[in-house]
Amino acid sequence: MECQVCANLEISVEKPPGASPLSFIALLKVYRELLVSRIRNTQCLIDNLIKNDYFSTEDAEIVVQFPTQADKVRKILDLVQSKGEEVSEYFIRVLQKVTDAYYELQPWLDEIGYEPSENICSKPVVNTDPVSRYCQKLRYELGRDSKFVMSYAQREEMLLEEIYSNSIMELVSFTNESLGEVCQLEALFDDAVGLINEDGETIYVFGDAGIGKSILLQKIQSLWARKELDIGAKFFFRFRCRMFSCFKEDEAICLKDLLFKYNCYPDQDPAEVFHHILQFPHTVLFTFDGFDEIYSNFDLSSVPEMCSPNEPIHPLVLLVSLLRGKLLKGSKKILTARTGTEIQRNIIRKKVLLRGFSSNNLKEYTAVFFKDEGQRTLVLNQLEANPNLCSLCSVPLFCWIIFKCYEHFHSMSDSHELPDCSVTLTDVFLLMIEVHLNRSLKTSLLKNNARSQAEMFKSKKETLLALGKMAYKGMENSFFIFEQEEVSSANISEEDLQLGFLRTVKGYSGCDNQSTYEFLHLTLQSFFTALFLVIEEKVGAKELLQFFNECSSTETAQLTCLRIPWLKKQLAGEDPFRNNEHFHFTNLFLCGLLSRSKQKLFRHLVLPAVVKRKRKTLITYLGESMKSHLKGLTRSRFPNYNQIQVQPNFVWMLRCLYETQSEKVGKLAAKHMHANYIKLTYCNAYSADCSAISFVVHHFQKRLALDLDNNNINDYGVKQLLPCFSKLAVIRLSVNQVTDHGVRILYEELSKYQIVTFLGLYNNQITDVGAKYVAKLIEECSSLEYVKIGANKITSEGGKCLAQAIQKSKTMFEIGMWGNQVGDEGAKAFAEALRNHPRLTNVSLAFNGITTEGGKSIAEAMRHNNSVKIFWLTKNELDDEAAMSFAEMLKVNNKLVHLCLNGNLISQEEAKAFENEDRIICF
Repeated sequence: MECQVCANLEISVEKPPGASPLSFIALLKVYRELLVSRIRNTQCLIDNLIKNDYFSTEDAEIVVQFPTQADKVRKILDLVQSKGEEVSEYFIRVLQKVTDAYYELQPWLDEIGYEPSENICSKPVVNTDPVSRYCQKLRYELGRDSKFVMSYAQREEMLLEEIYSNSIMELVSFTNESLGEVCQLEALFDDAVGLINEDGETIYVFGDAGIGKSILLQKIQSLWARKELDIGAKFFFRFRCRMFSCFKEDEAICLKDLLFKYNCYPDQDPAEVFHHILQFPHTVLFTFDGFDEIYSNFDLSSVPEMCSPNEPIHPLVLLVSLLRGKLLKGSKKILTARTGTEIQRNIIRKKVLLRGFSSNNLKEYTAVFFKDEGQRTLVLNQLEANPNLCSLCSVPLFCWIIFKCYEHFHSMSDSHELPDCSVTLTDVFLLMIEVHLNRSLKTSLLKNNARSQAEMFKSKKETLLALGKMAYKGMENSFFIFEQEEVSSANISEEDLQLGFLRTVKGYSGCDNQSTYEFLHLTLQSFFTALFLVIEEKVGAKELLQFFNECSSTETAQLTCLRIPWLKKQLAGEDPFRNNEHFHFTNLFLCGLLSRSKQKLFRHLVLPAVVKRKRKTLITYLGESMKSHLKGLTRSRFPNYNQIQVQPNFVWMLRCLYETQSEKVGKLAAKHMHANYIKLTYCNAYSADCSAISFVVHHFQKRLALDLDNNNINDYGVKQLLPCFSKLAVIRLSVNQVTDHGVRILYEELSKYQIVTFLGLYNNQITDVGAKYVAKLIEECSSLEYVKIGANKITSEGGKCLAQAIQKSKTMFEIGMWGNQVGDEGAKAFAEALRNHPRLTNVSLAFNGITTEGGKSIAEAMRHNNSVKIFWLTKNELDDEAAMSFAEMLKVNNKLVHLCLNGNLISQEEAKAFENEDRIICF
């Protein structure tokens, strides 16, 4: 609270015992110097005294003539006291009501125990305090700015409330392990959930390009402006980080100018507003969007750390000092960046991973986007029929593009459908470009007058080339903001601007007198860069491959990236798939545009011989780079398996290979892996990447193990793996947002081929419905030996089904059920399955809500089991009675090696009874 700052002020209000309360005139006399030293705003007092006819205009003019604030306060006090008791009380009432202006006097008001009289309560108090006025102005401007979202063609503005849809937001640890989902935006600021560093001040939100980081911040801004975000923030300052790249190396500004000039300027007394912000930093919320988009040669090591809020210095130093808490310590901060931008741990308070749309989120977004039920049904049916398209829709940006394309084509022809074949990201962006260009045509009464894609691109070749040239020059230098001069020099006309590929941006240094532009999204700049490399005939092999080289050159990356010691880009030597996302997208689109299927389109734009030459150069480079990349990966040898441990950059390699749609390249990749166990854990692979994985994996001739744990695969991704299931003996999909629908797909496919031995589904969204499908697979697939299905939402009903299936299976070796809720009923069913089971060796029923009743059933059944060697029952509700049952069981069971009971309700005294039994672990 604001009053806490003043809690230690030496304010004494001692009165002799039995003394009558001081009059209001006397109070003002006794505490005159306190009031003079603490009242910083006189205008609000004058305004209210005049409004209630306590002051005349002449009184106000007399006060204003005094040169210092202290003298003005003294004169106001003289006038107020001379006008009597009522005016003196009203003066104190204003101090009480306008807390923003007179926060330092609130402890004094509490101590004198001021309660306004009925007469004074009837007198209005108007808050004309500059701080309050500024907060109102800030809310108005941010509310206005966040109300609408400009459409992709900039021809219409859409209400944020009408297009915003929730997506999966997951709180994660420093090592990206899940700490639970964010259901309400207020939870981002609630330390009760997801706090990983109490000394950090920054909520770090990250995710892939197009996943929804910017629109999330716009939603937070909108809620704050409408007073619907209850987090105690009076001030909201938002920055797009790429603006910091616009400042020249020798520019210097102070913190006040950074806040006010680049957000919202106070109409009254900026110094008082800034002083208030410095006094109460905990009431300030900052959002910094796109930290990975800062590119500057400015060397932070050349300047000292910034602690003074008044000293002018380079804006990047101010940014870093805010994030570190050197300035406005205690303020709330949200920082967004793309996946792979690692920030030093000591500034992070929470980490939030945006995973995109779940299947339910996608349905909600479809309902928001398509108001017509018939059209909505058509779209959902087509998405259901095309898992490739559907998986792309899990990324909100791509979903929006696909839906806008569908909406456009539906308006042109009611029977038109999106492609139902294999769809790449390049296809989606080409479709978007086609829609943009089509909308530039003059409308006709006939709906089917649109040109073909090839004709449209040919007619707009000069426009595409101009936009591509500017995108390319920006990409070369990692520039994402373009001044009017650059737009003009690229021969981009006003008509071209109206197409909507570029949008205007405001408020950047040095650009106040002319328009400044950026591409609608960074991925769109990457696409136009790749398009330029294809259709500009003068581009040679060096230029064609330069962004692969950008990704692999440590030296180049260091020159173009902001050198902040705790901004750690993951450099990987000569690896062409290093995480440098805007370059990666350029390379990916280049692979897609030079794929064989696009040659028909480009023969209208460039000589076929030129395309053929560039394609050959690219394919050759990909082949050599892939061999080099795979040689450097970690390998391990296990019984029956040669394992290869890939890195996140491997996913980019797969994406590029998939965009080429070259079966030859896919076969080559499979061949050079020299492994039959592909470990792709923690690679940030999402559902659409499963198309790329399948594109390579289906070329393997023998059985294969595929480990995709800890990614973002979800049900759509599972469906994309259909071409692989005939080869997969091991499939691991733990921590991947898989639901019952995904489990059903697994059952239907894996039961066909009868080769799976290991199924990993730990920590997903599986309920009893999904558990029944797993149970059916256990029954029907005799090859299945290992099932990991812990940390899901399985109750006693699903537990019974699994137990009954295990009882029938003669091959099950291990079942992992940790972290479900099977309870005693489920435990009894597992007890029956364990009784005389011939092979089951490892069992985990930890953290399942099992009490003494269930524990005793398991203990009795284990008297008749000779196969189980390790049994985990940790974190249940087993008491001393259950412990004694297990101790008695161990007297007759000689095969059980470890029985883990720690985390239960077993007392220390009871544990002593079997302290010599090494097989029981209690504490």
